[in-house]
Amino acid sequence: MFIAPFVPSPNTVVEYMLKLSGLKAGEVLFDMGSGDGRTVIMAAKTFGARGVGIELREDLAKKALANIHENGVEDRVTIVTGDMFNVNLTSADVVYLYLTTSANEKIRPKLDTDLKKGARIVSHDYEIIGWRPEKVENFCENPQLGYPSHTIYLYRKP
Repeated sequence: MFIAPFVPSPNTVVEYMLKLSGLKAGEVLFDMGSGDGRTVIMAAKTFGARGVGIELREDLAKKALANIHENGVEDRVTIVTGDMFNVNLTSADVVYLYLTTSANEKIRPKLDTDLKKGARIVSHDYEIIGWRPEKVENFCENPQLGYPSHTIYLYRKP
C-alpha cells in the first residue's frame, strides 16, 4: 500500500535524527520507506548499527542496493522490498519515519504491537497523533540563511 511520496531527507537531517535517537553501535534501525537507502547506510557507516530499509518501490529498492554496495555495508544493511505493514519490527531499537501525519497514524498500531519497550521512534517533520514526544527539536539545515528548517520528533515506546 502506497502511503507517502519519496522525498529524501537531506544527509545533515538524517545525521541529526540518528544522533537525537541515541542510535548506538550494534543496535538495529528500521527505516520505513527507505528510498535510496541513505539512512540505513549512514546508520551502519557512521553509527556502527545494523540497518533494515523497507521500500515498496522496486526502482528505489534497487537504487538503495546499489548505494549499499557502493558504500561497502552489505554485511550490516538489508533492504526489504515490500509493504511496511507486513514487516516484523520486533528487533528494532530505532524506527526512522519520514512519512506524513496520516501515514504515521496508519503505521502507529503496528509500532504499538511490534516494538519492544524502550524502542525509539524518530520522525522527520510529522508527528504521531496520540503519542507524546519525548523531544521535539527544530533543526536548521542552513543556520546562516535560517532555513530550511525541519521539526524532528523523538518518541520512546513505554
